[in-house]
Amino acid sequence: MSYIVPQQTRIGHVHLKVSDLDKALSFYRDLLGFEITQRYGDSAVFLSAGGYHHHIGLNTWYSKHGPPPPARSTGLFHTAILYPARKDLAIVFKRLADAKYPLAGASDHGVSEAIYLDDPDGNGVELYWDRPTAQWPLDENGHLQMFTEPLDIESLMAEIT
Repeated sequence: MSYIVPQQTRIGHVHLKVSDLDKALSFYRDLLGFEITQRYGDSAVFLSAGGYHHHIGLNTWYSKHGPPPPARSTGLFHTAILYPARKDLAIVFKRLADAKYPLAGASDHGVSEAIYLDDPDGNGVELYWDRPTAQWPLDENGHLQMFTEPLDIESLMAEIT
C-alpha cells in the first residue's frame, strides 16, 4: 500500500518571491489585513492571521525589481486564503471594491464561494470561505459535485449590510 498523508496535515504557509516588498505589503497587510510577525530588513517579511508564526512569507532575495512571471509558464497558479465565515469574505470583498482593486473573477463552487485576483507581482490569489460540509453538493451516489457558477455578489454583500 502506498503512503497516505495523515488527515490532520495542513499546508502551513506560502512563501512568495516579490519585486517590491513595500508594494507587496500594501496588498497583503494593508488591503487584506495580515499582520507582520517578523521582518528581515528590506528583503523579507512574515505575515500572519491570528498570531501564527507566519502564513505568508514575502521576499526579494532573488526577485528584487524583477518582472512578473509569464502567464503561460509553470509555477504557482494561486495561493488560496480561507476565511472562517461568509461575512469575512464579504468584508474583504468590500475592501477590495472600495480600493478599486482589480478582480480576475468571483465564483460559487458549491463547496465554497471565491474571489480571484492577482497580487502586485502577478501571483494569483483566491480569497474564499467553505460552506459547511452538510451543504456540499453531492450526486445520487454521495460523490462530491463541485461546479463553477457566478458568485452572487448581492447576496454576499448582504452579509455586511
